[in-house]
Amino acid sequence: MFDLSWSHILLVLVVALVVVGPKDLPKLMRTLGQWMGKARQMADQFRTSFDEMTRQAELDELRKELEALREHRPFESIEKDLNQSILPPEFTRTTEGPTSAPSDREEHPHSTSS
Repeated sequence: MFDLSWSHILLVLVVALVVVGPKDLPKLMRTLGQWMGKARQMADQFRTSFDEMTRQAELDELRKELEALREHRPFESIEKDLNQSILPPEFTRTTEGPTSAPSDREEHPHSTSS
């Protein structure tokens, strides 16, 4: 932030000692320290709230992208082709409704009829 060398700091301390005096210098240093602490605390709070707002904005953007992908479904044709080639027709999912299972009326090869 500031580019101060040791000689600059020493010069500022000597000027403060001459201007303020040795009696009030500890009070001045304590007050300056408290101000610096408050300034750092406010900067940390600002940084934290800014980071939180940034994180929230990124999450909102990701939610919008996910919703767009859910609506668009770019891999729907690939999914349909894979399901048709691998799964039997009664287990493939169609876009009109839920997956269908074999009906109970069909005779199973291992069942006995009465």
